[in-house]
Amino acid sequence: MLKFIHGADFHLDSAFAALPAGQAAERRRESRDLVFRLADYVNAHDVQLVLLAGDLFDSAAPYRETGEALAEALGRMKAQVLAAPGNHDWYGPGSPWLTVDWPENVHIFRDNAMTALDLPELGVTVHGGAFTAPEQASSLLEGFSAPRDGRVHLGLLHGETDPAEARYNPLRREEIAASGLAYLALGHIHKRAQPWTCGETLCAWPGCVEGRGFDELGEKGFYEGVIDGGKISLSFIPFARRRYEILDVDVTGRSPRAALEAALPEDSKDHLYRIRLTGEAGRVDAKALETALSGRFYALEIRDHTRVAEDVWARAGEDSLRGLFLRRLRARWEAAGDEAERETVTRAVRFGLAALDHRDLG
Repeated sequence: MLKFIHGADFHLDSAFAALPAGQAAERRRESRDLVFRLADYVNAHDVQLVLLAGDLFDSAAPYRETGEALAEALGRMKAQVLAAPGNHDWYGPGSPWLTVDWPENVHIFRDNAMTALDLPELGVTVHGGAFTAPEQASSLLEGFSAPRDGRVHLGLLHGETDPAEARYNPLRREEIAASGLAYLALGHIHKRAQPWTCGETLCAWPGCVEGRGFDELGEKGFYEGVIDGGKISLSFIPFARRRYEILDVDVTGRSPRAALEAALPEDSKDHLYRIRLTGEAGRVDAKALETALSGRFYALEIRDHTRVAEDVWARAGEDSLRGLFLRRLRARWEAAGDEAERETVTRAVRFGLAALDHRDLG
């Protein structure tokens, strides 16, 4: 029985530009720490093989200490480690794959073609290839077929299947089915995919190991696999230190603060949340809510998507300044060409009514 893990898309040295400078620097440090946590996991769980499917760095020229930290962490693993450079960390001049001294237990696929590493002590052969430029227009699996020698053959590649545009190692499903691989460990797609088969080949993308924005939501981690008698089983292991989450909260009939308090999860302190307020509401001060609740999150962003309550528009018939104001804004709201324009009109209604009522404009 062989135990392995399959990870990808660490994107070390990501900018985290949406965060304040201090938090962005902290997130970069945490990303470097991740690989040491991974080494501890590998050793504690008797993992024998580590497959890393590219984009371990966010660029082909990360900080040198980042490459050295990754090499140190991988060297601590009591396992064979194999890496296949991707489109962000492509193999080429100045790349840490070339300039850093990698430990003996680490093998980097360096060729822009499928090559093999035989691991007889583990009973497997691993085939992989590397991006040697930021784009890879042809499939690295084209014409490839693993030998039928009774051994277990694994593949390690960064790429995508049947894409609309051929830029990032466009693998065709018929190529995968003809590959003779028992398992194809893939990188590049940041959203975890459930394992799937092409012919007799099991394939998977584990997704990125840490989310970096609100386009990378929820639990992130890697796949842990077992090869037993030629059969492969996979389990997903959540491993991210922090999660990005989006939470919709309907504030209809309640104060926004009360509605938020009732909807907040208990485990939000270490995570990054975007909360979207929906439903009908009067005055909403999103910035004040962010300030009041910020201590309950690592980072918090509140967006106001509420609409003006219908009873507000009911006063549009009054023969008054308020009525005139509401009639004109209602006409603009109904003529709005898109949701963004309607939100602008809604904010104008709220600020205008606050001014008419001599309330704090915030």
